[in-house]
Amino acid sequence: MNLLGNNLIHLDKAQIKPAAEMLARAFQDDQLYTYFFPNLIERKNKLHVFFEGSLRYGIVYGEVYTTSSNLEGVAFWLPSEKGFTIWRMIRSGFLSLLLRSGKKVISKMMAFSDYASPIHKSHTPFRHWYLMYIGVESMFQGKGYASALIKPMLTRIDQEYLPCFLETQNEKNVHIYQNFGFKVVEVGTIPGTNINHWAMLRDKKSSQ
Repeated sequence: MNLLGNNLIHLDKAQIKPAAEMLARAFQDDQLYTYFFPNLIERKNKLHVFFEGSLRYGIVYGEVYTTSSNLEGVAFWLPSEKGFTIWRMIRSGFLSLLLRSGKKVISKMMAFSDYASPIHKSHTPFRHWYLMYIGVESMFQGKGYASALIKPMLTRIDQEYLPCFLETQNEKNVHIYQNFGFKVVEVGTIPGTNINHWAMLRDKKSSQ
């Protein structure tokens, strides 16, 4: 049954762990995360910890929404003025959880950040929202949950007359995001991998 309506709820702290586990399942075979965690067992054991940390950051500094108490899907949005810093990562508890990933994983994440962050900054030298990620449990994919997570926030962003930026490493997602008004602003390959990287920007709505 397709999801009807746009009623979303803020993720609360009590939901972080189950939401992180859902996201780990949703991204289990994602190219970027298989690059970070190439070992399947390690990925199953540690990927949810990464998402737990990032959700903690999102609740403190951004906005994290879910479709219902059943956590069919989750979206993490971050305003540009609340970008990642060491102090914010410590304060939110993200850093301590991230360190549990191990040196090799952190090294890969830092290398990815060194590649992706300049691309992000070069295309957004202004206030904007950043769609960090959106994940939907596999059994609910294709039933409107992703759209239900995205549309209300984009409506709000339009009302704020702000642009929105996102990145994806999945070519199938490019067309989906284009349907929401995002345009590809840069395409590249993550250094040392064969993983393509699309940077996409949704222009701000005119105030006139």
